[in-house]
Amino acid sequence: MLWQPTLAESYVKASPGELAVRIAARKRELGERLLILGHHYQVDEVIRHADITGDSLKLSQAAAERCRDGGVRWVVFCGVHFMAETADMLTPESVKVILPDLSAGCSMADMAHHDDAVDAWDRLHESLKDQGWSGKIVPITYVNSTAAVKAFVGERGGACCTSSNADAAFAWALSRGKDVKVLFLPDQHLGRNTAAARGIDVERRSCVYDPRLARKGEPLGGATARQVLDAGVVLWAGHCSVHKLFRPEHCDQVRADDAAHPERARTTILVHPECCKEVVDRADLSGSTEFIIRSVRGAAPGSRWAIGTEHNLVARLARESAARGVSVRILSDCQCLCTTMYRIDQPHLCWVLDHLAGAFSRDGSPREVNVIRVHPEARRLALIALERMLALTASAPRAAPALTD
Repeated sequence: MLWQPTLAESYVKASPGELAVRIAARKRELGERLLILGHHYQVDEVIRHADITGDSLKLSQAAAERCRDGGVRWVVFCGVHFMAETADMLTPESVKVILPDLSAGCSMADMAHHDDAVDAWDRLHESLKDQGWSGKIVPITYVNSTAAVKAFVGERGGACCTSSNADAAFAWALSRGKDVKVLFLPDQHLGRNTAAARGIDVERRSCVYDPRLARKGEPLGGATARQVLDAGVVLWAGHCSVHKLFRPEHCDQVRADDAAHPERARTTILVHPECCKEVVDRADLSGSTEFIIRSVRGAAPGSRWAIGTEHNLVARLARESAARGVSVRILSDCQCLCTTMYRIDQPHLCWVLDHLAGAFSRDGSPREVNVIRVHPEARRLALIALERMLALTASAPRAAPALTD
């Protein structure tokens, strides 16, 4: 976690309404030089200040498009660190990408480090060579990963993927040779669910590589040499701290509730593929954040939905859908919150905008704080993986419009 300076009391003690007024004033002052991006998982107080809302990659792509005319100087990314890195890589060098709170990381991205990935790459190849295997390993990394891991993948002939095009990334990887194994990181659940959807027997033909076990002396991260040889997919031992909270019993509870109320429409269970396979198998539908939004917005009046994804997004969908007579609830009653997203709040957003407006400079000139910069070499290699991903489909799915209260 990066160090974030403590905010002055004028930010911490200000009321939400006062902060909203101050932020709006700074936005007007900074004008077209400023672009604020808001991830779907942000709280409503932050989302209302965003110029564009969406998932992580769509926001970076939208920022790149908006920055082409040269008017934007600063992109303030209300998300987490890896998202700001991606935005930095996809926008012009002249644009500064700012993360309002440097401590807003991602636990999933933090589960895969560059050095561990290099170590795993060497260990897997050595073990397979000793067993007489002469095929090819193709690495695929979920976009929810650090720039360093994306660079690792790009340098070794792999690609990035999103939850919406993971299947296309798998298909591309498996077409790279006659005997191919996919190394998928950092989210084992997205990897496992995608492999299973492609017809791969994940019980027999996948294994998990845990870098923590490798550091403790397990040569293949807890897997056996035979498991690695038999595997078509080697899954990194990472996960989303939000989506792991959804359990199979939550699906069973929805079904039991349906059975107790046969007069009602049957509830459609829709979950994100970062959920474990046991949850995805019990759900009616599984898909990306954009897929979830489109599905609920296209739902018929009177329909009922239980959604397995982050709380703030589900709450906004529920409020929006109620007006159309569509019932939306979160799959689990537990607080399925992205706590690192919560680090981005109005006080931190106001703080960075005050700096950009010159409030802390003697001459009133802009001061850029919390700028996220990817090392040029890491940027070059990571962009290879990102560009391979973007080339997988001729046209990316249209981003869902902003959610409002």
